Amino acid sequence: MKFKAFLTENGVSLLEKRFLPALDKMGKICHLFLTRDHAIFLHNLLNGDGVQCIAQFRKEALFDDYRISSQNEDRIAFAIDISLLQRAVRSSVSICSEFGSGPSANCLQIKLVKKLPPNCTQPMPFLTFETKGYKSAVIQDVPISKPLSRAQVLELQTSLDMAQDLPQTLVQVPDLNQLQNFVDRMKHVGDVLNVSVSKHGDLHLQISTTLITLGAEFRKLMVIGEQADAPPEDKNLSAQTRAERAVLRGDAQSVQVSVKHFSKSLQCHLAKPDCAFYGIAPQGACLTVIFQFFIPGTHQTDKSISLHCRLPVLDPGS
Repeated sequence: MKFKAFLTENGVSLLEKRFLPALDKMGKICHLFLTRDHAIFLHNLLNGDGVQCIAQFRKEALFDDYRISSQNEDRIAFAIDISLLQRAVRSSVSICSEFGSGPSANCLQIKLVKKLPPNCTQPMPFLTFETKGYKSAVIQDVPISKPLSRAQVLELQTSLDMAQDLPQTLVQVPDLNQLQNFVDRMKHVGDVLNVSVSKHGDLHLQISTTLITLGAEFRKLMVIGEQADAPPEDKNLSAQTRAERAVLRGDAQSVQVSVKHFSKSLQCHLAKPDCAFYGIAPQGACLTVIFQFFIPGTHQTDKSISLHCRLPVLDPGS
């Protein structure tokens, strides 16, 4: 089982300034899944608790001279502490800068190694960062879990494949700040958020307690997938009534999610996406949030990067 590669300047920038800060908000520990073509960060895919978060990069988006080999179809997966990884990347960048070379100079190599730590009798696995300067090299070891077994990698791959299923209708939310501001106000009202997504391009959010109901509606959003025209007679109805009628007609789906989970998923704005899409999986299995990234200077999707979250739904009786 071998892996080594050089982090590119673009790769360092993506990880250090954008994705690692966002992923750190999702949870302290994640799985890093390396394949022949991709590096994938996965939160909560092997347990059903909490927000599932998947950040996938084509190897060219992060690395140069990418080499991987294993007896499991060249797939390697392990658990890693995001904050330790972030610290190692950050300090490696500063060391490169001090030596007068940038990450673009192939000075930052990352590889899997086994080492014997002090006071231990068994070698332990590490993800090692080797920063090469003009006359010396600085090595940083980030501890990782024992690499996943063949059966565990298969389970991870199966969960990943299932998590790629798209909702039939997705609506685009161009301004995540509006959502964030609304959820910040909601957090003090209650714990359960009703979310409905319609084929008309409406996203409806509502939180209710015995004393207060607070809601927000985003209308006429761009729709991807199944679409429908809103009936003219619904035009003058309240947002709540419109949402309920759309669900009854089969033009919308509605689920309940944790306010805490919804707020956590919005932390992905730290990865600086250009927009986000919201949708509800068939049979209301989960709420899916897909973050879109454009190629810099264009409105074309950057297909080398993907990031999405799946929020577990609550039992309506909870």
